[in-house]
Amino acid sequence: MTTAAENDILTRVGPGTPMGELMRRYWIPGLQSSELKSDGDPVRFRLLGEDLIAFRDTSGRIGVMDHRCPHRCASLFFGRNEEGGIRCVYHGWKFDVDGNCLDMANVPPHQDFKHKVHAKTYKSAERAGLVWVYMGDQANVPELPPIETSLLPAEIVSTQMHLRNCNWLQALEGELDTSHVGLLHYGSVGVQNFQADGIRKYSVTSRAPEYMSTETDAGFMYGAYRPADEGNRYWRVAHFLFPFWAMPPINAIEINFLARAYVPIDDEHTMSTYIILKGTEPTRREATGRNIPGATLDLDYLPNSTDWLGRFRLATDASNDYRIDREKQRTNSYTGINGITLQDHAITESMGAITDRTFEHLAPSDATINRVRRLLIKAASDLAKTGKAPKSATDPQVYDGLRGGQFVAPESQDWLEAWRENLAKTPLSSAPALAQAAE
Repeated sequence: MTTAAENDILTRVGPGTPMGELMRRYWIPGLQSSELKSDGDPVRFRLLGEDLIAFRDTSGRIGVMDHRCPHRCASLFFGRNEEGGIRCVYHGWKFDVDGNCLDMANVPPHQDFKHKVHAKTYKSAERAGLVWVYMGDQANVPELPPIETSLLPAEIVSTQMHLRNCNWLQALEGELDTSHVGLLHYGSVGVQNFQADGIRKYSVTSRAPEYMSTETDAGFMYGAYRPADEGNRYWRVAHFLFPFWAMPPINAIEINFLARAYVPIDDEHTMSTYIILKGTEPTRREATGRNIPGATLDLDYLPNSTDWLGRFRLATDASNDYRIDREKQRTNSYTGINGITLQDHAITESMGAITDRTFEHLAPSDATINRVRRLLIKAASDLAKTGKAPKSATDPQVYDGLRGGQFVAPESQDWLEAWRENLAKTPLSSAPALAQAAE
């Protein structure tokens, strides 16, 4: 059982908290690149409980900083993004993307001390259509992690963000719980609903899989297996990657170029951030003529607003009970909620802003969830006590070559050997051709 004290360690992410300090040792996808225009409007956003702004300057560089002007703490959200920097409209102090003070408009030149003033900024980088932010020691910034799909050209990947109104861990744990797929998402369907020559049908031949698992330098890896055709097993292999990444097995491994981050906005809000190879998104995957009730992806967004939680909000949410259709639930839809993403949102948000894990009764199917919690608690506690972070925080190469996915392998074959063998069939270099074929 997870104790109340352990739950606090796992779920609190603000400055000075054990988990918050652990997460600050990693690059965090914070925005979509498309949100920032050169000399355009600053964007308010929040990461790990800190209120920030981001802007793209005249030359295209990105600045990420505390929203408070270091002069009198007026919000730089109201600032002028102009000529290579952002200018506070209160007294005209101007800062570049590195936080250097360029001008003190209300101070006479002979009293100017701009060389002594610095805005609080964080390093940023762009990759795969996302703006990544590093909130740890700015003098010791690691390389970006080579998470497979993030290495693909931005034009062949799709990046999606969805605000989820709950703590980051319960959102992530949905990805670590493969047994729910055959129930929450496929609870009303049978083998006849799937393509006869596909392997996804095996996800409902047995709704209670068994598991193999192992720790990795990047985090944790598990394989859930079910019977397939005679002499074979159907595997769904997935990864948890420090500190909040998942590589779920939503597709056959040869096309499963995707990663999902459950980025803590604060203790009670999460930005689900997906990077996926175009043409393999759930909209395409589930709209291929198969009769799977409730499996289509139907996402409507509210218009973005400029408040701290105003980005990428789904219109279908708790305020309208996720538009559950009880008649469909009684007839041909297990949940009555339309779409896998919305089903996941509904369930994880229904647990409350921060779920009380002392109320749980974990089952053998929750072994991965329990192991990942132990890993996170140990990593956060070790960092707090000794200053030592996991290897993944200082050696990003531990993420190289990892991918989740589904495959069928002989019962006699070791699961890790089978995973490596199937992974080798479609290296990263094959992804551009797959994306082109999907068009």
